[in-house]
Amino acid sequence: MYRTLLIALAGLCIHGAALARPLRALDDAELAQVRAGDGVSIAMHFAPNIGSLTWGMTDAGGKTAYVVVKNLSGTIDMFALTLDVLKKPDGSGDYVALGLPGYVKYTNYGFESLSVQADPQAPTTGNLGSFNVNGSLSLQGQVRFWAH
Repeated sequence: MYRTLLIALAGLCIHGAALARPLRALDDAELAQVRAGDGVSIAMHFAPNIGSLTWGMTDAGGKTAYVVVKNLSGTIDMFALTLDVLKKPDGSGDYVALGLPGYVKYTNYGFESLSVQADPQAPTTGNLGSFNVNGSLSLQGQVRFWAH
């Protein structure tokens, strides 16, 4: 039974691909007429497990200092950042709207120590502290971008 279902699904995919028109470039006038549904929504599950991050910075005198972050871990769950192209209320043009995520949850997200030191391989002193956050937040609104 499953084999028959898989063969039928494969046949539908092949048939759909055969009916698809070849892609072609759109000029600016054609592209301006394209209308989509609800834009793009992005959900994210970010779970770093990084033992050490190091950035080196050299000053004007040639001395190098390193920012060292130890044990970055935890999770961030975000739903959903949106990206839409909308018409201005006065009809004068379009703008890009970046919708803020409605829900963000942090679970033991942070790092064990942050320090600035001359030797990136030396033990960290944690002289700039540590960071750990648990909780959630809800955002609403948009950040809007338009050309001049």
